Amino acid sequence: MDKLTALIGAVFVIGGSVAAWQFIGTQDTAVGHSMTPPDTSEIAQGDPIVQVKLPSELSTQAAIGKNIFETKCSECHGENAAGRNDIAPPLVHKIYEPGHHSDMAFVLAAQNGVRAHHWKFGNMPKIEGLTQGDVKMVAAYVRELQRANGIN
Repeated sequence: MDKLTALIGAVFVIGGSVAAWQFIGTQDTAVGHSMTPPDTSEIAQGDPIVQVKLPSELSTQAAIGKNIFETKCSECHGENAAGRNDIAPPLVHKIYEPGHHSDMAFVLAAQNGVRAHHWKFGNMPKIEGLTQGDVKMVAAYVRELQRANGIN
């Protein structure tokens, strides 16, 4: 066996081992990171999951996003994106910080739906009637709420 064949074989063996280790190591934890949702067992069903401080003022884009959020998102994600226990998570939470969930993640979630992977509230369905621009304005609103609550 020549050196190139041995090298290729070693890459496949190491890659397969890493993939198996990743798969086995994430079976009982949140996918992709160690962020853990808070314990919500003491919160009544439908009640807010987090307390949200409101910014003193919203940008024009975020104000439009707030109106869209209230129409399309707040039924599940709660007033001011505080979440609703056993229904949908708070978007004002470290799990949704920009470094972990980009604005495009919000667009894709609304456009395609998303399987439950951080919280145990079930899958999110796709949201009909929103453009990418609408969701980007919602994301601007959520980001301003996050910043007002120390999430950058």
